[in-house]
Amino acid sequence: MSSIYQISKPIRLGNEVYDILLKKLMSLEIQPGERIGVDGLARELGVSQTPIREALSQLEAQGLVVKIHLSGYRAASQLTRKQFDNLCELRLLIEPPAAAKAAVLMSPEEFQGIAGLAAHMRDAKRDDAQSAYNAFAQEDARFHAAIAKASQNDLLHDIITQQRVHLHLFRLRFHARVTEDAIVEHARILEAFAQQDAAGAAAAMRIHIENAHARFKTVFEG
Repeated sequence: MSSIYQISKPIRLGNEVYDILLKKLMSLEIQPGERIGVDGLARELGVSQTPIREALSQLEAQGLVVKIHLSGYRAASQLTRKQFDNLCELRLLIEPPAAAKAAVLMSPEEFQGIAGLAAHMRDAKRDDAQSAYNAFAQEDARFHAAIAKASQNDLLHDIITQQRVHLHLFRLRFHARVTEDAIVEHARILEAFAQQDAAGAAAAMRIHIENAHARFKTVFEG
């Protein structure tokens, strides 16, 4: 049977394999905890095992797959309700203060970079809705990491990036409203940054995180 996933432009082979596997994981076509067979994927996509393994290593670094000794790769488990709530609590403790610091400490270049990420999330066009959603999740992670970096607190930045919050959150639920609301909230954060308003930036970030919690918690309430 031929695959619905088409590989083209050999120069971009590695990126395309990564994008396909990311889509399978984020859409739950590959279920949480499911074993990921390298041989089967290579046959399905018509490629060698090398780009499959490279993509899986990248996804492992992002926390979306786990490598088990003598067993190979499996899709990472979904967040539990407790893990989800704990992540939100952690974010509320560290991200609003990081945004407040960033508002007064960021350079013009850092502001332009953060604003550029927000604009790209707002304006980006993708071939299909799932690809757009996956890309938004990755760019959202970069947006929050850039704010943490601009706070000039390396520990805050490391905590925020190491939690890999955004891909795991967006994997919980696919819905256009998630991205639409986040874009509006990002704009409010940027407005506070533009005015170097530390209190406003902290408040906007807090509202953004609380709203994200409300958007995604419905997954656990069905």
